[in-house]
Amino acid sequence: MSEMQDYASSLADVSSRKFETFSYLTQMDDARIRKQVEYIIAKGWNPAIEHTEPENAFSHFWYMWKLPMFGEIDVEKILAEAEACHQAHPKNHVRLIGFDNYAQSKGAEMVIFRGKPV
Repeated sequence: MSEMQDYASSLADVSSRKFETFSYLTQMDDARIRKQVEYIIAKGWNPAIEHTEPENAFSHFWYMWKLPMFGEIDVEKILAEAEACHQAHPKNHVRLIGFDNYAQSKGAEMVIFRGKPV
């Protein structure tokens, strides 16, 4: 049996904080982000982009980047919006969400760009 690995994370050190399951893995590159967008589309979920300052990332409320992209199935458009949000707010975390209409909840949620703490 493998041993549990401890991930050093503290409220005092903003850069050490973890967000969702994927934050315990290595930083997502463009190919991994694309795969997640493709998964959201394949499930029929509506993609959305949110962002917030690193020090406020544990808040329940992140800023919505435009409206959710209802019915959008073009991977390139979704990736372009995520990149536009990251370029407009380079110091903020940017999160990709997949809203499930039927369950009326989030089907997927992950931080795809990590901002630099102030």
